[in-house]
Amino acid sequence: MAGEAPGTGQAAPAGTGELASVILATYNERETLPEMIRQIHAHIGNPLEIVVVDDDSPDRTWEAAAGLGDPSVRVIRRTGVKGLASALLRGILESRGEILCWWDADMLMCPEIAPEMIRLLGDADIVIGSRYAPGGKDARGRARAWTSRAVNGLAHLVLGHGIRDYDSGFIVMKRRVLDRVLPVPTGFGEYFMEFMYTAARRGLTIREYPYTLTERSAGTSKGSPDPLRFLATGIRYGIRIFVARLRAGG
Repeated sequence: MAGEAPGTGQAAPAGTGELASVILATYNERETLPEMIRQIHAHIGNPLEIVVVDDDSPDRTWEAAAGLGDPSVRVIRRTGVKGLASALLRGILESRGEILCWWDADMLMCPEIAPEMIRLLGDADIVIGSRYAPGGKDARGRARAWTSRAVNGLAHLVLGHGIRDYDSGFIVMKRRVLDRVLPVPTGFGEYFMEFMYTAARRGLTIREYPYTLTERSAGTSKGSPDPLRFLATGIRYGIRIFVARLRAGG
């Protein structure tokens, strides 16, 4: 029955009746992806499409996604090109939903809060899952949490607009947002900061919904515990913050 989550017999929690497209950009997520897809079905329900954009993962994540036999899942296997931002943009452009959602496939971000985020689209254009909204928390290791907090502090200072979690990467939004702004398909978390800043400057309404981000318990982290890598990441993000401001004309 339309409006029911497969296998639950319950009405879709989002309750909008509009097609929701969830875009998952993956690389070596074979271990976590099936559970993420199960969780998306359980919490968002139908009408739903899940677009998996995989960068030809050595662990054959694309094969695991296709092997689920789930008619709501579409798999795009990219070869010869890699990158989170460009993979997400490919999925966004090939999706069909009036509601667009994307987040990491590593089970660190909580699909169970997506229905409430979707409901908040009733009076917002974009809703982001936020570690820094009241009630949210970054519960990862000290180095990761500190780096992210420092980056967000700089973004808040330079870019403004009251956005607390500028590099969240956890979002639901109305498709018509794409008429006003598209993600720049370069970078990792940096693309999200520029996307949010441009959206805010163009008058789109952005709300934040709190959640707690934890360390992953399965699979392999794409990050590195190396302090020099953290420093390099922070510098790269800082540069992108100032580039976003300059592109906007100061």
